[in-house]
Formats: sequence, structure tokens, C-alpha cells
Amino acid sequence: MTDIRIPTIHLADASTGAGTGHGAGPGAVTGNEAVTGAIDRALREAGFLLVTGHGVDPALRAEIRETARRFFHLPAAVKERYAVRVGGRGWLGPGAEANGYAEGTATPPDLKESLSFAADEPTGDPAVDAEWFLPNTWPAEVPELKPLVETYLRQMRALSDRILDLLGPALGEEPDFFTRHTGHPTFGFNINWYPGRERTGEPEPGQFRIGPHTDFGTVTVLDRQAGKGGLQVHTEAAGWQDAPYDPEAFTINIGDLMAGWTGGRWRSGRHRVLPPPADAPTEELISLVYFYECDPGTTIHGIESHAYLRAQLDAIATE
Repeated sequence: MTDIRIPTIHLADASTGAGTGHGAGPGAVTGNEAVTGAIDRALREAGFLLVTGHGVDPALRAEIRETARRFFHLPAAVKERYAVRVGGRGWLGPGAEANGYAEGTATPPDLKESLSFAADEPTGDPAVDAEWFLPNTWPAEVPELKPLVETYLRQMRALSDRILDLLGPALGEEPDFFTRHTGHPTFGFNINWYPGRERTGEPEPGQFRIGPHTDFGTVTVLDRQAGKGGLQVHTEAAGWQDAPYDPEAFTINIGDLMAGWTGGRWRSGRHRVLPPPADAPTEELISLVYFYECDPGTTIHGIESHAYLRAQLDAIATE
């Protein structure tokens, strides 16, 4: 079977045009021409990249995970106080989503729980703010989560713009080709908890921690943990394969709107998260998933971006 080719881009070197790879680690792609070529190939074939040299402290990510884990281990009756529907700001309980629905596949519900947050800085447009810039809900049981997540979200926005400034030249455009549309962007941020089988029970046939799907929007920045029940990526050439993992790297993938923005040159990265493995039934993973979107009102080849996002979020809700 052909291996999936997902390169590692070292951002510190890419932004300066350095070609030495100093500090980039083995296998990292550096130098501007090499970087733009590698990005273009990877997004045409798989829709995925790895990035290092991002400057985000691993201790911050570890603290968010540990704090969120304490919330997820609370009794269900406590978590229910924060329950929301898909697209809301709060707790998404077991079975709230079935991501395979977005592909038109009648899969069983996903085996995960999430804490979900989103952009909350008003634009001043009442209609836009009422739809996309609502206050976040912060669980009182873990008060330290709020400052940790808010710090992380500021860093994720800056990192996402850095990535988009690389994607422009990779597409043969100016660096601000995408970021000229992120002056007041929306975003979604999910802390996804993937518990073991002692909580989920035996997976049903065709049931995953997250079912096969493509993301809906612009670019996703994922901080994940290695595991047997982890991320897989699909390409036409290689089928389903485990995504490469580097503890220093963020996993980046593009969504449907970005693929449309490129006229179909780049592909929205199809992926899934495997169910809790039978040979590691207590495996517990937490992913930090940042979905970065353009400004509300941005139209991409005749499609209003945020109307599309709302329709896709509604599509994966199980109720």
C-alpha cells in the first residue's frame, strides 16, 4: 500500500526563508520554495500537514488537558448543567454528534464528549453577533480552565494566520490572499474527550470516536495524543492509514470551504478517529481542536461561508 505523504513544515524557518532546517527536527521541510511546493503537494493529495516551530508551549496544552479531564470525569448530572446542541457553547455529551452524517452515511453516534467554545468578541453588527459571537460558557467546577483556554485561543488565532500566510504563496497567490478575510474571524474550539471502553461499552459496527468526514471550514489546527484508537487519514491512493504523529507538531488540515476557495485544487482532508481499541480498552485520549474560519459574510464561489458552516453543523447533530 502506498504511504500517505504528509510533510512536516518548520514555521520558524519557513517564515524567514532559511534553508538550514536548524531546530526543525528530522524530516522537516524548510526554505520558502521547498515549503510552498511541499504544502501544495500535500494539500492536493491528503489535505493534511504537520507544523513545528510554532512556539506554543507544550505545558499549556498539558494543563488544558488535565483541567478538562477533571471536568469530563465529573458525574453526568453535573455535566448536564452545561449541555448544548451541536454548534453551541458548552458540553456535548455522549452521542451528540455523528460526523459521518455530513457525508450522508448513517453511522452510529460518535464515541466522544466535548467541551465546545467559539469566538466571543462582538463585531458591532447585531445580526452577526447574535449568530456567531456569543459569550462562552465556563464550567464553575474547573475555574482555571477559562484563563488557560483564552490564552490558547489567542495563540491559535495567531498561528492560524501564520499558516494561512504560507498557504497563499503555496497556491501561487500573495501571502495575504486568505488573511485579508480574517480581520474579525469566527472560530470553534473543541476539547474532545475519547474515553475507554469501560465508559463507552463495545463499539457498534461502523462506530468510531469520530466517524469519517471532512471538516467544513477553512483550516483546522489539531493538538492530539498518540494512541491505538487515534487519527486516520484517507486518500484515494493509500486508503485509510494512521496519520503520522510528532509530539512537537500540530496536525493541520483544510476543510471544504478552503478546498472550494482553491477551485478544487486542494482537497478537504478526509479523516476519522478509531474506536477505543479492544487490546487497549482503557485508552483515554484528549484532543484540542481549533477550527479557524474567515470573516462572516465572506462569499466563496457563490457560497456564503457561514451559512454553509451552520448547515453542516446541523447535519451532524443526532437530535
